[in-house]
Amino acid sequence: MRRVKTPRFAFLMLLTVTGLFSLPMGVMVLTSLKSPAELDANPHAWLPDRWQASNYREVVTTMPYFLYLRNTLVLCVGSVVGSVLSCSLVAYGFARLRWRGRDRWFGLLIATMLLPWQATMIPRFLLLRELGMYNSLAALIVPTFLGDAFYIFLLRQFFLSLPEDLLDAARLDGCSELGVFVRIAIPLSKPALATVALFQFVAAWNDFNGPLLYLSDPEKFPLAYGLERLVSAYSTQTHLVMAGAVLFSLPIVLLFLLTQRMFLRNTVSGSIKG
Repeated sequence: MRRVKTPRFAFLMLLTVTGLFSLPMGVMVLTSLKSPAELDANPHAWLPDRWQASNYREVVTTMPYFLYLRNTLVLCVGSVVGSVLSCSLVAYGFARLRWRGRDRWFGLLIATMLLPWQATMIPRFLLLRELGMYNSLAALIVPTFLGDAFYIFLLRQFFLSLPEDLLDAARLDGCSELGVFVRIAIPLSKPALATVALFQFVAAWNDFNGPLLYLSDPEKFPLAYGLERLVSAYSTQTHLVMAGAVLFSLPIVLLFLLTQRMFLRNTVSGSIKG
């Protein structure tokens, strides 16, 4: 029987799919480097005749890009800290602590994932307004300290895969349950925690409905809302819109490129532990 070399075929398929997914990003970057006259004369040309990097400088001066970037980073870091702390603690309680009604409460928690964001939008807005958090980034950060059903489910499944003998050994050595959580469970759960942190960072970075609902001061807007304002004001100037889109996407792309090796290594090691 003839042996099929699947690795080479798989590599070609992966290269093809990667190229298809990277094509829109490449078109966006090349368009952002064209001049308005060139776009009007030949909008379907791939490479610009003259590389016009001044489009990015014009976008940065047109909108307060660095102010939006600072607000976005504060929002992302705060929400990541809130999600990791709250969800890991709740998930450990559902996975390793035995208490009455645990499975029923966990089922109720999972059922909340069926609720659309629009169903809780008005009650959450009224509650945060009564607490004095309206028009502040706290309205977007504080709710992450109350946990998220999907992240709790994800971390709970990982905590269940931890060896029970190791946790019992720590308890026999006099470690409290909180000490077991902090000293044993958390260090062993870095792959799952890194996954939750990355998911939440990307979700906070791309969030548009939250800032639109809770913020009214332009000085507190994140990049997602700033990009929408740029598109609305310069919808006919494609080169500026594309440059703004590149500036919006560039930090999150760099973050993935810098952390992909660690993230993939942690994910693979976490899957082997089960």
